[in-house]
Amino acid sequence: MRKLTFAVILCSLPAIAGARDWNTRTGDQPLTASELHDQLVGNTLIFFDNGRSVYAASGEYSYTYGEGGTWLGHYELKEDGVACTTFVTGSIRCDLIVQNGTRLTLITEDGLRFPIRDVIPIK
Repeated sequence: MRKLTFAVILCSLPAIAGARDWNTRTGDQPLTASELHDQLVGNTLIFFDNGRSVYAASGEYSYTYGEGGTWLGHYELKEDGVACTTFVTGSIRCDLIVQNGTRLTLITEDGLRFPIRDVIPIK
């Protein structure tokens, strides 16, 4: 019986590990793959704390805090509004981008929400 229980738990681990609580709210609509591309690639997302996420057409990514300091990496766009970034440190973070009315919001895997103030083309 123990072996069977362990086998069931082991088989369910990928499903559990893949599940994400994105902390979505009523009205949040994940962007389609096309919308995600249009909103991110070649653009800078500006947050209300003046932080800036830059998604270069080359796949390079940078995030600069409002007070300074920058993280560098490369991003990959996934289906259902998810963008994953591999930072130069080797850490990986995936974010869900949702539209709610006229507002875009970035939601981290651990449920933190960051409303986007503006989207501007990279100069």
